[in-house]
Amino acid sequence: MADIETSAVAGTGEPTFEQTSRFVDTPRGRLHYNEVGNGQPVILLHGSGPGATSWTNFLPNIGPLSKMFRVIALDVPGWGLSAPNDPTVTPMVPSGTLAVLALMDALKIDKAALVGNSMGGMIALHFAETQNDRLTHLVTMGSGLITIPSIFSPAGLSEGMKVLVQAYRDPSPESFRNLIKVMVFDSSLATDALFEARSKAALANPGHLTNFLKMFAHPGGVPVTGEAVAALSKIKTPALFIHGRDDRVLSIEHSLRLLSIVPNSRLHVFNRCGHWAQIEHANEFNVLVANFLASN
Repeated sequence: MADIETSAVAGTGEPTFEQTSRFVDTPRGRLHYNEVGNGQPVILLHGSGPGATSWTNFLPNIGPLSKMFRVIALDVPGWGLSAPNDPTVTPMVPSGTLAVLALMDALKIDKAALVGNSMGGMIALHFAETQNDRLTHLVTMGSGLITIPSIFSPAGLSEGMKVLVQAYRDPSPESFRNLIKVMVFDSSLATDALFEARSKAALANPGHLTNFLKMFAHPGGVPVTGEAVAALSKIKTPALFIHGRDDRVLSIEHSLRLLSIVPNSRLHVFNRCGHWAQIEHANEFNVLVANFLASN
């Protein structure tokens, strides 16, 4: 299939939250998602962080991509308007995989492409390891296999993760000011309106905040992916790894290692870009992902 014209996916889409908001009851609890468009199903999976949702994490992408695909932006259990998740019962990443499966079954979707940012990318990777027959394409941004030791990344929590955890403990506008500034390269994206909105969203679901923090106190909270290398090296799904050169949350090393593991993969690096490639380089990101989905 020929490459997508830039104007076809980089234009301004204007679906609203209210028009696209949906709920479905599943074995994983009530799930919230936003849906718009027709065609190949593409499920968007947001990153972690207090107040995070797929709608806000992919706001510049949902409209443009929906011109060609059936875009489904899922709130993972423990975030947004979806049911809570206790990571001491079901760890964060496996919980996300089960939620994606439950959503696909409820919507009668046999196979879908997964596009995940940060934690959402880890869920997509876990899905590829365990449910590869339900996956058409794998796309991650600023993600990686965090439990496999890194060579160049700092030991322990990164600068960005330390700020993120602090925002969970103190979801004030000032904490979000620090969080969003560490997420992006372009500081102009860190606005007072965004700080206030994320703080308000986080405080609306205090149970989500408490459950996330349990992950760091419970040994089952962080998924063990020691067997991930063997599993990912066997998948045949086309994979696209995207990373910001200036990511202070998960360094580019993570995507470089994924590129060396996953056979049918490619890596795109954005310079002057932090943890949110889909926001900081939205137009180019939309074209890149659309071409990848259409050409593979």
